[in-house]
Amino acid sequence: MKIVVWVFLGIVGLLILVTGIGWLLPKDHVATRMGRYRQRPEAIWNAITDVDAMPSWREGLKSVKHLPDRNGLPAHVEVAASGTIPYETVEMTPPQKLVTRIADPKLPFGGTWTFELVPVPDGATLRITERGYVTNPFFRFMSRTIFSQTATMESYLKSLARKFGEEPRIGE
Repeated sequence: MKIVVWVFLGIVGLLILVTGIGWLLPKDHVATRMGRYRQRPEAIWNAITDVDAMPSWREGLKSVKHLPDRNGLPAHVEVAASGTIPYETVEMTPPQKLVTRIADPKLPFGGTWTFELVPVPDGATLRITERGYVTNPFFRFMSRTIFSQTATMESYLKSLARKFGEEPRIGE
């Protein structure tokens, strides 16, 4: 019985330590990743703005539902294995720049993704910059030490490459 109590106290102590470290970490972060494609910027733009087609090519995305426009720009809800998240478009400059934001302030995380398309001689690059925050100190610790803050962007860029039948070429 003493072993069970010590294991329990060890687990509780570890959780308190992780949460304490999480409080010390910055809430905000900026991360970026870039994909290179043999597609014209317009083709990539069409793919990243056609939310109805996204479940057919984005890994982990189950479905999308349109929401009423906000400030004259599109909004939608994405349903994935990790949950349901509403997004709103903040800025749209076809085919160069798209900025989306998580539209639920009650979530323990949030922020924006800025998509920037730049033509290159053999196609285009797509850079995604995440300006995010994690309010929960436990999840903040986990996102900084255990999970990658760029994993979702990398998955998105790789899925986009596969949509075009290309090998992913991902960098910073």
